[in-house]
Amino acid sequence: MDQRTVSSVIAGRPVADAPGGRILSTNPARLDEVVADVALGDAALLVTAAQAARDAQRAWADVPAPVRGRAIANIGRLVEDNKQALADLVTREIGKPYPEALGEVQEIIDTCDFFLGEGRRLYGQTVPSEMPDKQLFTFRNPVGTVAVITAGNFPVAVPSWYIVPALLCGNTVVWKPAEYSAAAASALHELFCRGGGLPPGVFNVVYADGPTTYAGLERALDAGLIDKVGFTGSSEVGARIGELTGRHLQSACLELGGKNPMVVTANADIDLAVEGALFGGFGTAGQRCTSLGTVICHESVHDEFLTRFAEATAAAAVGDPFAEVLYGPMLDMRFAMRFEQFLGWIGPHHKVMGSSGIGRITAANPRAGFVGDPEAGIFCHPTIVEGVRPGDEIFDRETFGPLVGVTTYRTLDQAVELANAPGYGLSSSIYTSDATEAFRFRRGVSAGMVSVNNSTSGAEAHLPFGGNGKSGNGSRQSGQWVLDQFTRWQALNWDYSGRLQKAQMDVAELTPDRDFRL
Repeated sequence: MDQRTVSSVIAGRPVADAPGGRILSTNPARLDEVVADVALGDAALLVTAAQAARDAQRAWADVPAPVRGRAIANIGRLVEDNKQALADLVTREIGKPYPEALGEVQEIIDTCDFFLGEGRRLYGQTVPSEMPDKQLFTFRNPVGTVAVITAGNFPVAVPSWYIVPALLCGNTVVWKPAEYSAAAASALHELFCRGGGLPPGVFNVVYADGPTTYAGLERALDAGLIDKVGFTGSSEVGARIGELTGRHLQSACLELGGKNPMVVTANADIDLAVEGALFGGFGTAGQRCTSLGTVICHESVHDEFLTRFAEATAAAAVGDPFAEVLYGPMLDMRFAMRFEQFLGWIGPHHKVMGSSGIGRITAANPRAGFVGDPEAGIFCHPTIVEGVRPGDEIFDRETFGPLVGVTTYRTLDQAVELANAPGYGLSSSIYTSDATEAFRFRRGVSAGMVSVNNSTSGAEAHLPFGGNGKSGNGSRQSGQWVLDQFTRWQALNWDYSGRLQKAQMDVAELTPDRDFRL
């Protein structure tokens, strides 16, 4: 397969050197396959990119919004024309099953399709004044220069959630993707710049590791070069990003981790619930922010659900992501090592099921029905842990990987309490045939997203995406709601009376007769 050479691009020009060193991005399903040779930048390079974006921002904002919308339309069409090639690259670089990778690329197309029209719908309002010969207006203005920092589990879809609306609204962008998905990021950057015909400096990309990125972001913020930060990643790092931007009176757009609950009620369709738990818990090897964390099952159907769920998990195909499998490898070796730590949280009061072993799948620790050669990549057993409860780390904390906890409840209030207990608030699900239960759960759960008779995973491009608590600061991506992240409202009052009219003072009043009675 072709190996890419990937380097940062600033003001339309590739960066020749690698001040942050070089790394190889390898295929996690076939570790001997190098996908990209990646040149990393340093903190100074991120500042340079921010300056280039700052220099280009005013001219980009002066491009009429409908024209920027046409740029987004052209990006969408070019991505559509390259859908299979981009999906193939995503699967090779991070091991996401090819059908899921196709779905991820489709999400970019859907996002572009939605926002191309927003170029003609960046509406303000005409507001009536309390005084004569005076008009009030509101306008959406771009924030300015946006830094976008994203994870690699959705290396092309999630970045588009930030970058498409940011560009549409007249902002310029500095994007720092994950190093282990640099080839997919480079391809997406090329598609955006060529498809959109973007001027130099409007969309810049910098490859760097985490500490370097934080240092560069801090320097760029101190220099007044960044006006908004969008971050997708762990809750711990998100808290640091939020603290850093808060020093500059900015509110970052934070999309963080989750411990997403799925409630299975006494009247649920068990087969459907099992299907949702299997995809939600183990799709993408459990490496989604929306992955199912804990099944909260009514005690009357617990045994039946658990038996069917364990059987379905044991029978699921795992392995080569280009084959028909439930999931492929871990994204990168760092996630496999961290998953081993999560498995260390399993206690003596837990019951483990779902596979013929736990941890990494190898010849010595095989998985029945594995598709391909487990020794070639980084594959882990699907793990169901029954009997989790509040106070267990495995219940309280995000476990990024193919691991699902199961617990029981008696009343719906107890189920809601268990769903909220870990303190995250991203996605949630309830399986029920009772509409009353569905709406009671919606009202009580703290999650920003609720599914009824569907899994915890699965976003659509025109709905708000985001979480609360440890999962985010209430900011939302996707749909019209994200416009508030990348624009600022400006109010205009225009007095053409020819005299100074003072609000709240020079206001005509009508005198009511409050003593009147019928």
